[in-house]
Amino acid sequence: MKPTIYHAEKLPQGSTLAVATLPHSECTAVSIYIPAGSRDEPHAVNGLAHFVEHMVFKGTSRRSSRDLNTEIEAIGGQINACTSESHTVYEASGDADALPVILDVLCDMVWHAIFPESEIPLECDVIGEEITLYRESASDAIEDMISSALWPQHPLGNPITGTHESIARIDRSVLCAFRDSHHFRDDVVIAIAGPHAFDDVKALLAPHLPPHFYAVPNPPAMVDMTIDPLESREVRETDQLHLALAWHTPGHHSETRHAIRLLSTLLAGSASSRLFNDLREERGLCYQIQSDVSFFADTGSFEISAGLDPESREEALACIFHHIEQLVAHGPTEEELIRSQRLTITQSKLAFESTSCHASWVGEGILNYQIIPDVSHWREQVLAVTSRDVQQAAALIFKGKKPAMAEIGP
Repeated sequence: MKPTIYHAEKLPQGSTLAVATLPHSECTAVSIYIPAGSRDEPHAVNGLAHFVEHMVFKGTSRRSSRDLNTEIEAIGGQINACTSESHTVYEASGDADALPVILDVLCDMVWHAIFPESEIPLECDVIGEEITLYRESASDAIEDMISSALWPQHPLGNPITGTHESIARIDRSVLCAFRDSHHFRDDVVIAIAGPHAFDDVKALLAPHLPPHFYAVPNPPAMVDMTIDPLESREVRETDQLHLALAWHTPGHHSETRHAIRLLSTLLAGSASSRLFNDLREERGLCYQIQSDVSFFADTGSFEISAGLDPESREEALACIFHHIEQLVAHGPTEEELIRSQRLTITQSKLAFESTSCHASWVGEGILNYQIIPDVSHWREQVLAVTSRDVQQAAALIFKGKKPAMAEIGP
């Protein structure tokens, strides 16, 4: 089987094209990465990046909102988008032969959306319903609460969707200004995966690009690490206590990032992890407990969350902090480390069965590191992590550090 070929190149207009050539793939995936998300918004208009993402689907000078969806689905494709704290991605996938149509439609909506005035109040209502739906789910709402507690007074702590009050302040001029500032940045990345040669993709893409991309605007506000995390509690009529803890971590450039991810996996990131076995399997305190890591350029978060019987709160917290203290003091066993490494690498191999995963790999690689990481080298780095590395990562994150805490319960 022919190997995957990764290649990236800065285009004359200013953006970067990154291609994963998959010789045996029958499908194609296209992702356009806009390096701006909720942390790039003014506080008063929280939810702006997410609102722009919605409005891009409302039509262009060439296509109506319905046309954008039906033209992609007519060739068997799918189109979607999502907004995070640090970027927005517009993506489409379909049969490999459909790449010309996918590029035409996706580029049209990303760079030529017209933001119809009449659609803005309608979409405000739609996003309002999304906020309400998210808010009424305690397991979802706890995510916004813990972010706010970990990053108080900073845009990273704001909900990506915004609030009912903040989105009501958004009008067409604000939407267009945000789009114009960020969709035409010279650090935009177009990522494509499929059985396509780089030069062929480059030629297909060229007619659909804006004539010029511009220098990156002022960077978003850095995190003030001297501000202590907060504790946040909300009372609801519910039988379950939703609990989340979070600590700051270094950003995605840190050499500790692989050790931190393995730490998350062995602490509460899998069914064989310490906290899953102790809190669920041995004590029966919860149905689910999990940990996760998020990395940004200048910071990151390590989160632990669980749903508990409210009467189990103190026992659960004591158990969580006990295992954290043990990892800080002694690190993981070799068995735990090897199991976490194998799980991490095998999960990556399963993910790479997807064409979309290759597009994400090349796109986020350029976005975050300005290179496409070598997959084999990445796996070697994961396998090179030692128990001592994980112990040092645990000490860096947890030792002497107060966690942010969020709770929703009766």
